[in-house]
Amino acid sequence: MAEISQGGGGGSKDGKVRVKKSSTKIDMTPMVDLAFLLLTFFILTTTLNKPQTMELTMPEKEKEGDKPPEVNEKKVVTLILGPQDKIYWYVGITDPKVELTNFSKDGIRKILTSKDKEIPGMIILIKPGKESKYKNLVDILDEMTITSMKRFALVKITTADEDLVKESNL
Repeated sequence: MAEISQGGGGGSKDGKVRVKKSSTKIDMTPMVDLAFLLLTFFILTTTLNKPQTMELTMPEKEKEGDKPPEVNEKKVVTLILGPQDKIYWYVGITDPKVELTNFSKDGIRKILTSKDKEIPGMIILIKPGKESKYKNLVDILDEMTITSMKRFALVKITTADEDLVKESNL
């Protein structure tokens, strides 16, 4: 048992005889038991940080002979992730006019919400460039979630897209 003993009073130097105080003993066992029970309770009932994941639905692999689905080109918005946190974007497929924006709320978020109102059934093609960072891809996927875009796809960047970015001089 754990105890704390304190010495009792004895005689004094002046020669008077006093009654000796009995020493007090405090049993610490119940307090230690309670501390460990509380510690065990809090450890077992605490939830640890759950990893935050974003659900991304990927299409099935194409089989030989399958045609890609046909899409109205006026409903396609292409986002090309460039170097230094830049986003090159254009509407349509043929004869695109490339514009430049960034990841701010007045940048890509404003463009996505305005184009969503203008173009019903809009499809967004996200094309990460060779010089873009992984962080940019995560940021654009976050923007898709924030702006509630339902139809978007991750697509490999083509040489035509790279040429468009070089020719845009933005």
